[in-house]
Amino acid sequence: MTVPIITLPTNQDLDPTRLRAAFGIFPTGVVAVAAQVDGRLVGLAASSFTSVSLEPALISINLARTSKTWPDLRRARHLGVTVLSDSQAVVCRKLAGPVDDRFTGVAHVVSDDGAVTLDEGLARFDCTIYQEVDAGDHILVLLALHAVEHVDPEGATTPLVFHRSGFGRLERPA
Repeated sequence: MTVPIITLPTNQDLDPTRLRAAFGIFPTGVVAVAAQVDGRLVGLAASSFTSVSLEPALISINLARTSKTWPDLRRARHLGVTVLSDSQAVVCRKLAGPVDDRFTGVAHVVSDDGAVTLDEGLARFDCTIYQEVDAGDHILVLLALHAVEHVDPEGATTPLVFHRSGFGRLERPA
């Protein structure tokens, strides 16, 4: 049996607005990436978190080259990555807001190595930068894991989900 080969038209308009809409169809989880740098808390929200490898233990995030926060974060000895729960949409918006207000009223923990993780997250990771990869208008950051805390082992809450430029939640399985 021959499987038909489908060829997509090559004259499609790949303008950024159409690409963003197409990429937005795929839902992603949201994480906070944070550290204490030069005595101050620095952090951002990323909707591109992915598990990469068990050996070595690696995760990844993608960040826009235009990020004004990443140059500071990348100087940290350790980074904290927190998988946000569906109740943390407000926290996520704060992490995308004015730099000086990002941690106001946000419960967090700072490790001895400066990794910052947020309370009420579903999982928390202590990481260091393993590799940065040029990825067009983004930087793919591979992070080596040094510690993990799985805060919600019974699945009582669900992760915060970014889908079609908005936040949502997953339905719990019956």
